[in-house]
Amino acid sequence: MAKDKNQYVCSDCGGISPKWLGKCPHCHAWNTLIESVAETSSAPTKNRFASLAKTAEVTVLGDIEAIDFARTPTGQEELDRVLGGGMVEGGVVLIGGDPGIGKSTLLLQALDSLQRSGQRTLYVTGEESGAQVALRARRLGLDGSQVSVLAEIGLEKILATLEATRPDIAVIDSIQTVYSEQLTSAPGSVSQVRECAAHLTRFAKASGQVDGVGRGRATSIVLVGHVTKEGALAGPRVLEHMVDTVLYFEGDTHSSFRLVRAIKNRFGAVNEIGVFAMTEKGLKGVSNPSAIFLSQHAEPVPGSCVMVTLEGTRPMLVEIQALVDSGGPSPRRLSVGLDKDRLAMLLAVLHRHAGVACMDQDVFVNAVGGVKISEPAADLAVLLSITSSLRGKPLPKGFFAFGEVGLAGEVRPAPRGQERLKEAAKLGFSVAVVPKANLPKNLKSRDFEGLTIHPVERVEQAMEVVRGLS
Repeated sequence: MAKDKNQYVCSDCGGISPKWLGKCPHCHAWNTLIESVAETSSAPTKNRFASLAKTAEVTVLGDIEAIDFARTPTGQEELDRVLGGGMVEGGVVLIGGDPGIGKSTLLLQALDSLQRSGQRTLYVTGEESGAQVALRARRLGLDGSQVSVLAEIGLEKILATLEATRPDIAVIDSIQTVYSEQLTSAPGSVSQVRECAAHLTRFAKASGQVDGVGRGRATSIVLVGHVTKEGALAGPRVLEHMVDTVLYFEGDTHSSFRLVRAIKNRFGAVNEIGVFAMTEKGLKGVSNPSAIFLSQHAEPVPGSCVMVTLEGTRPMLVEIQALVDSGGPSPRRLSVGLDKDRLAMLLAVLHRHAGVACMDQDVFVNAVGGVKISEPAADLAVLLSITSSLRGKPLPKGFFAFGEVGLAGEVRPAPRGQERLKEAAKLGFSVAVVPKANLPKNLKSRDFEGLTIHPVERVEQAMEVVRGLS
């Protein structure tokens, strides 16, 4: 018997190398090559691509009719927000997250709502038995649910079932457990994940047509993916390029709140988030997420500043907390939910342009609620919270701020500033320090009623405004 030939596959790009290397020769990532058995297909070479779609004719872009994609609401408003309005016919969604964070729970709830609205649904489980899925459905209060369940990990059997039943929405939980008989590697390997995802995606795109003629609704497929210890989706990065939408489940398993964030969406906005609360009856959407990220202080405390961040189309109020304490010869700089390198830059700006030195102080910054803020509009709130903690003086009650801070000490405007101000005013905040370019033209509008706005152009002006208010 011939010995199996080994090869090394990059977990990031899927590139193949005949021997192990520290750096992938294709994408130049370090320590990503994983040993696997070279794949041999039992199918003849001439038939390997028989299932691919036929070549289309070249068409002028201006002659192609632009058609809006019909969407099917899932019954979960927060999930629909992240998806851009609902499931798209023939679309493929990849959702990843830590084990036990609620991926299967949310999708089972969504399938039950879709089935009750008249959609044909199929739940393919590769990690649990049908009895375990039924037990979870009972815990979620989905007694008598008519969702079809298939406990199977063989790709060929799954595709045959999809072809026979033609569901409107199908969930594959999870893609790492599915394997193809055409490959010899174990389920979860790079080659198996890549090949199985490609076949399922190809089925979703071609399910509504036969020989180029439409025959009905195409099947939408949701793939559940595992994540690595670094927080990335397991398997090659090419998996994210195959699908139409990539969602990430975020949140602390010790907290009852979960965030679903869109990383990629061909049919909607990216960086949109949905907020859920884990209850005894499953995940429930949170209509007012700002309440989660604001601490309930009876009185203002030093080191706390509220900012308005923008996640997709939704403005949210988040509390930024800072603690400045005396440090040793090597002071620490630690940030949770914010960019650590940007924190070091802001401290240098604070020293040079506002005269506030923290070079001998430990500085800790945290975004309350476990939210991750990547936009630079948090700069001004971070600086004001650090200054408040250093001086031991709280900011005024009902105070908030936002704005980007440059290296020259200027305060730059944040996008969609008026929407941020309206959201804060709606929640009862009364004092704001914002970039001058974000000052509304019509301050007498009812949207800004009861709100006092202090426009600033530089960091030192913001510090003077805060001193005058406190």
